[in-house]
Amino acid sequence: MKNFLNAIVVMIAFHTINVSSQDIEEVVVITSALVDTSEITNPLYVIDGEDIVDDATTSLGDAIDSYLGVSIADYGAAVGQPIIRGISGPRVKLLKNGMVNRDVSGLGVDHLNDVDLNDISQIEIVKGPSSLLYANGTIGGIINVVDDTISTVNFEAPKANLGLETQSVNDGDAQSFSYKENIAGFNFSFGYKDVNFGNYDIPSGAVMHEEEDHDEDDHDEDEHEDEHHEEDLGYVNNSDFAVEATKFGISKVGDWGYIGFGIDNLESVYGIPFHGDEHGDEHGDEDDHGDEEGHDEHGEERIFSTTDSETFTIKSSYNVNGSLVNKIDFTYRDSDYTLTEDHEEEEHDEHEEEGHDEDEEEHEEHSPTVFANEATEYGAIFDISNDYATQKIVLNFVDEDNSIVGEEAFMNPANNEEFTMGYYLSKDFDLFNVDLGMRIDQIDRSGSVTDEEHGDVDNYSIDDSTNSFAFSLGRDLSDTLDVNVGFASVERLPSVIELFMNGPHMATGRFEVGDPTLSAETSNNFDITFNFDNGDFYGYASFYITDVDNYIALVDEDEDHDDHEEEHHDDEDEHHEDEDGHEDGDDHGHGNLIHANYVQEDAEFDGYEIEIGRTIEMANGDLTLSFGRDVVNAEFSDGHNVPRINPARNIYSLIYDQDDILFKLSLKDVDEQNDFGEGETATDGYRMLDARFTKTFDLDGKSELKVSLFGRNLLDEKARNHSSFVKDQVPLPGKNVGIKFNLTY
Repeated sequence: MKNFLNAIVVMIAFHTINVSSQDIEEVVVITSALVDTSEITNPLYVIDGEDIVDDATTSLGDAIDSYLGVSIADYGAAVGQPIIRGISGPRVKLLKNGMVNRDVSGLGVDHLNDVDLNDISQIEIVKGPSSLLYANGTIGGIINVVDDTISTVNFEAPKANLGLETQSVNDGDAQSFSYKENIAGFNFSFGYKDVNFGNYDIPSGAVMHEEEDHDEDDHDEDEHEDEHHEEDLGYVNNSDFAVEATKFGISKVGDWGYIGFGIDNLESVYGIPFHGDEHGDEHGDEDDHGDEEGHDEHGEERIFSTTDSETFTIKSSYNVNGSLVNKIDFTYRDSDYTLTEDHEEEEHDEHEEEGHDEDEEEHEEHSPTVFANEATEYGAIFDISNDYATQKIVLNFVDEDNSIVGEEAFMNPANNEEFTMGYYLSKDFDLFNVDLGMRIDQIDRSGSVTDEEHGDVDNYSIDDSTNSFAFSLGRDLSDTLDVNVGFASVERLPSVIELFMNGPHMATGRFEVGDPTLSAETSNNFDITFNFDNGDFYGYASFYITDVDNYIALVDEDEDHDDHEEEHHDDEDEHHEDEDGHEDGDDHGHGNLIHANYVQEDAEFDGYEIEIGRTIEMANGDLTLSFGRDVVNAEFSDGHNVPRINPARNIYSLIYDQDDILFKLSLKDVDEQNDFGEGETATDGYRMLDARFTKTFDLDGKSELKVSLFGRNLLDEKARNHSSFVKDQVPLPGKNVGIKFNLTY
């Protein structure tokens, strides 16, 4: 209802604008960021939306995982949180049309990035701290998903698109529809997508089990087989995913600028394929064996999440053409997002109920946990460019409320307010180009922490400012070679979960504890990038070093090293054994969970990305062959490794493009990861072979049909991401083949 009333207000504004209907010719760079894509000299990918739309439907992270320097932390097929140059979490911001997408992905690794990839124009990836031009605290970078729901140019003709898709790995299907038209001078845009994926298949033996935790002398062969029955399922239970997304927008364009509004709604349901056991070891070994029988007796427990998001956005641009200000861009967005995690017990046979009254009493009913984020954001960009330089001043305000309510509410409600002032300059000299960005963010994060043992509540308010600076210098060394050198210093205040987290987080199998006294991270980044292109051969090489003072990490407690325990947690949280000899995982009875704390320590990230390729004319088309490699290393100042850093990768690519035919073949060769952090284990390497063949059919010159045949993991490799909290229990999907139809009229 609130979004509907907002839409009525905007429609009244449309009606009262007295403008000329005359169209003007202008050059439009499709980007929703603060600075046009063509003006950014730092490492940047701009992915054509057709590459996403024509390929298999996946999570956002999986869709961009093959680009150098970009990887994901997956949690099943639905969740793939992006990582840029080894840096993840709140340091990487996901944007939707230039504004931060305010879901609750930052409150849990099992939460998906809720963004609709249907009918998009492009995805922009800015790597490195220079992305502070788009949002605050972006030590890692930004990923901006761009569509034309609020069109900044007039649609020339009606356009409709219908898409159908099927996949083998999950017996899934997807349907999509979009329509655009200019009616009476107004641009109307509508998009709809419905996706239904079942549990995905995995290669035999892909799931790893912790056999060392069980005494095999107490089991016979049959019991051992029962214990590992999940390994023979051939699929990951609770890995299903369904989403329904709708978006609608109206805009008015004239020589004065444009104004428009858009409404997005996305609802999804997805299974959580792993969930920690808070009470697994509390009753001793005898009860552990009984639990297995009880588990079969009660049936598999389904744990799943449902999401519901609504965003209302207003965007406008007014050409002032004054002596000082040329143009003012205004943005407003109201976001309302909820994610509900729930449990569902499958029914069991009635005859098994007899004689198990005690087990029934022990079986607990679970109530849902609701994660919510309500946010309001205003922004204005003043273009004060002149004949000498491009200049912009930015003002932005955000008011954001986070809450977790329910059985697994591991953090009290928190509020976040941000006010930003920024200045950006781009100047092209004869010999080189200079880009400069500065921003000041005044941030107020308020929340509380409840002492679980005594019930006391301590309230906190962190009111502080961050200052960030970015500078890059680019120069053409020759007609075919250019170089860019960049330096940036970026500050980031701790997120609400890093500050106020205090409870069991079943998705990670940990009892996580934040720290309200954490200080700001400060990142100092230096990178140098070379680009070469002579028409036939091309090459790219980027080298970087990022020093992060007070880097915040979730670190598992180490029971074997007292000195580490003293550094990273209080004595009251250490493990003890009770009088009966049972190990108590913490003072409050969260027996089977690993204790982990958000701690700070200086860290250094360094690495490189290189790519070489050649384009060859062949059979009336172009054949492009390329090889790329990316490497990232990350260590704390005391020499131990930053956790969950993905290993080096080699990416081989073959692309053949001929008029109405496109063929892509990619082999991602991922090294094993032996440089792992505390509490982690090594991860084997794997090879991921993907392919896609797209044929476009022209139908009477009025419409076209695209047919795409795709294959993922064609070698059916056992694969797992080292960055995933559940890499052993939730491997990547097995071989997947499918077909996709896109009819455009």
